[in-house]
Amino acid sequence: MAIPKEAEEKLQQLQLFEQNLQNFMMQKQALQMQLVEAESALEELKDASTAYRIIGNIMVKAEKEELTSELASKKETTELRIKAIEKQEAMLRERATKLQQEVLGALKDE
Repeated sequence: MAIPKEAEEKLQQLQLFEQNLQNFMMQKQALQMQLVEAESALEELKDASTAYRIIGNIMVKAEKEELTSELASKKETTELRIKAIEKQEAMLRERATKLQQEVLGALKDE
């Protein structure tokens, strides 16, 4: 059974969608790790009397309030980036589902 050219093109599009979804998942996973690190660091800073910042291979004493502010900002930014990726991921999944239904419909008609 020969697959119609249009269905073949749609299958290639589906493969691209799948690759993009995998990229989104990897990006999201990396961001989630960053978020956990920031949350953990913020939690540790609550009880700390002295704060240190790692710069390259050394630790430098830092202002606790300044470090807390930077970490909170990083956490907020990371959360926003995760939400943006989730939104893109949902849109891509929706498009992939529609395309998959079109391909299946075209193959049934054959």
